Amino acid sequence: MASSVNGPQIRREKETVALMIALYCRKVHAGRERTDPRERVRDAAAPLCAECAELHRYAEQRLDRCRFGEGKTTCLACPVHCYATAQRDQIRRVMAFAGPRMLWRHPVFTLLHLLDGLKKGHSQ
Repeated sequence: MASSVNGPQIRREKETVALMIALYCRKVHAGRERTDPRERVRDAAAPLCAECAELHRYAEQRLDRCRFGEGKTTCLACPVHCYATAQRDQIRRVMAFAGPRMLWRHPVFTLLHLLDGLKKGHSQ
């Protein structure tokens, strides 16, 4: 296992993916029944639908177990595909939808995420 999985890089990645899932769920799954109101994603105005809540839990679990820890790049640039096929397809849809919209809603997270994607390789 690489360095800390609770460092600033991983925390920021978790925040970024949470914001993307919340944006996607709010816009694409607007008519779906929501999970427990206490299960909100950070600054999301409404709780997530069951599908998005499960994807969020899965994404956080994958980040907790990332073998590269604080040395990671973005998942797109990563040589290791740690998501199962179904979840990989889900997160691709989320990112394709939310990615362009993140620039307007969360420009700092977007810029930091883009810079993380420019990192060269991993330390392992």
